[in-house]
Amino acid sequence: MIEAYLNLLIFVILMVGTPGPANLLVMIGGARHGVGKCAGFILGLIGGKLVLNIGFGIGLGLFLTGQPLLLQILKFASAGYMIWLAVQSWNSRGGGDADRHQFHFRQGVIVHPLNPKAWVMVLLAWTQFAPELGDGRMQLLLVPVTFAAVQLVCHTAWCGAGAAMQRAVPQQQLLSRALILLTIGIVLWALLQ
Repeated sequence: MIEAYLNLLIFVILMVGTPGPANLLVMIGGARHGVGKCAGFILGLIGGKLVLNIGFGIGLGLFLTGQPLLLQILKFASAGYMIWLAVQSWNSRGGGDADRHQFHFRQGVIVHPLNPKAWVMVLLAWTQFAPELGDGRMQLLLVPVTFAAVQLVCHTAWCGAGAAMQRAVPQQQLLSRALILLTIGIVLWALLQ
């Protein structure tokens, strides 16, 4: 079982740590507001993935794979939400309360349930790795907790990278706009896959 868990852990690190819509959004937040002011957003990202993982663990994934129209609707709705969330920072100067509204827990919690990359990684975790972890209760504990722990580290690191880039690049608005365009590009790429 230790080998099976290590396989899951390596998979989760590689999936959560690589660029994707959530990491790029949290990087925008870090560039705009710093890590501390995005803590709620990061906790929301973790909470949303926990809900997604538990849902898959109790059978939601199997139900949705049999509903292609619903999956298409979710796919386009998720792409639209993530693009909207990224674009909210387009004219932002950073730092003000009105400008920070998109980086709170409430906005973060919905990102992963609407993120195509998150759906793929959760589906793969549950179908390829979870069966080797023991009974259903053990799987329902290990898979979500592993994702949550890795997300805490990786999302915070991406947020910190955004904050560091903001300090290194004097044109904060230019940096943010580049990150926004990169996020939109990744979301559109994921949508077309």
